[in-house]
Parts: sequence; structure tokens; C-alpha cells
Amino acid sequence: MNYNFILSPELKSKQSEFRQFVNEYIKPTAFLTDQDQYISKDVLSSIIKKGFWGTEIQSDFGGANFDMITYGLLSEEIGRGCSNVRNLLGVQGMVSVALSKWGTLEQKQKWLTKMASGKILTAFALTEPDTGSDALSISTSAMKRGNSFVINGKKKWISFAQNANLFLLFAQVQGQAGAFLIERNTPGLTVKPINNLLGFRGSGLGEITLKNCEVPEGNLVGRIGFGISHVANYGLVHGRYSTAFGCVGLAQACLEESMQYSSVRKQFGKPIAKHQLIQQMLADMMTEICAARSLCLRAGSLKEMGDLNSVLETSMAKYFSSKIANNAANNAVQIHGANGCSSNLPVQRYLRDSKIMEIVEGSSQIQQQLIARYGAMKLK
Repeated sequence: MNYNFILSPELKSKQSEFRQFVNEYIKPTAFLTDQDQYISKDVLSSIIKKGFWGTEIQSDFGGANFDMITYGLLSEEIGRGCSNVRNLLGVQGMVSVALSKWGTLEQKQKWLTKMASGKILTAFALTEPDTGSDALSISTSAMKRGNSFVINGKKKWISFAQNANLFLLFAQVQGQAGAFLIERNTPGLTVKPINNLLGFRGSGLGEITLKNCEVPEGNLVGRIGFGISHVANYGLVHGRYSTAFGCVGLAQACLEESMQYSSVRKQFGKPIAKHQLIQQMLADMMTEICAARSLCLRAGSLKEMGDLNSVLETSMAKYFSSKIANNAANNAVQIHGANGCSSNLPVQRYLRDSKIMEIVEGSSQIQQQLIARYGAMKLK
């Protein structure tokens, strides 16, 4: 199979457009997003106005319907500017692609159009206080009662729970997982903010408590028993893809800051960029970024073709990209020295955010397990 990762003139033009937009609207606001722990409405408005919102949603429902490579390039550039904003786009995508794949036409018409226009924000509510990677062990329960489901339980570490109007929430129905669309104003649903995290501070994380929340039967997405294996996993694969490209963008930001700083910072009578040990760190960043970007583009090409191997390739891209983003952030702080530990420069934020990248949408250890299991299957 031929993988040609040389971007076409059209894709290069899009990439340039994304970069210019990020430099003008996203990157300058990243410090305040982290400090205030909130993405401003102005940032959201700029994204929507530019047409970069709902890019994974089909045009039939008002979305931009980007191809996977274009979507990846957008995720990379947004990630270069602000990990929180990239996370916002990624989470909206997790919900919308799961709904696009497994939702009814009525559900799509009702919700995807609102998501595509930015009228509502969504959250992907899977993780619980005692359940993270082992998604099948969720304890939140849904009981059928007439034409409704009554849901009880707790979710935790849910990105944008503080702002979401709609939750794609997963619960057990008599031992089988189900996926439900739950509106924020549903009686019995409350959200407790989680602030002052290590990274992703602007991602509005929260803990959701559900006490006898009654949800119409029509809000069930897919079938009972498909909640984790089909609906959740479809969203998670998309989230890993967005995160992988976002990690490349974050690593690129580390490289750019380090290149600029090391060219002007002088020690022992010359710019530190001329010292071999600094050059080694810069070279490692450049090489690892190129390798990670290639893995991401390979995964995107397979996803665009509908190749089932794209699931494995996406796990590999997410695992490697998050790893090299953390490496790049560590090196960036080291190159900046004491200045790198100050909030006056962005590299300390990059280091905090990069650590979160190794956890969200399946930790590095979970990705290693998935990759190894797939490799073992291929040997049989």
C-alpha cells in the first residue's frame, strides 16, 4: 500500500490558513485560558466564525465535513496554540462522530445541527471515580421504567462538564452497557467543578452526580449492550486521533519556543544554541516531531480510506505522539532553565499539559496493551 505523506497544494494552503488563525486568535489567549481556567466566548466565536467548528460533522447537518487529514492538520495547529482549545474540539468530535455513527436520524437532526452551529456544547461522560481505563466496569446504572430510563451514579474527570449542555453518558442496564443523551437541565443531574489541575486547566472538568435522572427512551444511542464496545469506542478512537495530532502541535510549540530562546540566550560568550548539548535536545525534538507527524498522517490516511487497521494506527500515533510531546516539553523547560519554570513563559504550561496527554483517551499503558494485543493477533 502506498502512503504518500507529501501534502497537496490544497492541504498546504489549509495548513497555512490554520496556522495564521491560531497565531492571531488562539495562541495569544492560551495564557489566560490556563490562568482563568476557562475558554472565553470570544475564542469560541472566532472558531465558529472562521468555519473551524463542527468540522467532523456531515454537511447534511450543517457541519464542515473535513476529510481526516484536514481535520488532523487543524488539530495539530490548534494544539500548537492551546491544548485546552484543541481538547474542546476533540471532545465535541468524540460525541458527534459517535452520534453520527450510532444515533437515529431523529437524534442526528435534533442534536448534530445544534452542535455544528455551536449552539450547544457537549461532554463525553464515561470515566467514574473508581473506573477509568476499565470502562466495562462502570457502575452508573440505568433502569427501564415505562418509556424512560432512570439513571443513578457518578462520573468524574469529565472534560467540559462545567459548560456542556448535553452529555453522552454511559451506564449499565442490567449488566449491559448503554449510551444515553442527557440534557444538562435534567432534574437530578448536578455538576461539581474540578479546578486547579496539573494541566488542561481550561478544559472545565467536573464531577457529575445523577440521582433518579429520568431520560426518554428515545435518548438511547444505539442498542443496549453496544454502549462501550461500539458507541464509546468509536468516540474514543476519534479522541485519540485528535489528541495525537494535538500532541504533535504541542511538541512543535516547544521546538519553536526553544529555537527562539536558545538563539538569543547567551552563556559562556555565545548563544546556547551553539552548545552541543542544547543542539542534541533540539535535534531530538525535530526528529521525534517528524516521526510522530508521519504516524498521525498514516493513521489519517487509513481512516480516510475506511481501513480497519486505522484503529491500531491511531493507538500507535496517540501513544508515540504523547510520549514525544512530553519529551519535547521536558527539553524545552531544560533549555529555558529557571525561566522555563516561570509562568511568564509558556513552556511550563506545555510541560503540564503534555503530561495530561499521556493519560486522556486511554493512557500510554492502555495504548501499549492494545498495540501488543493486535500484534499478537496478527501472528496467529
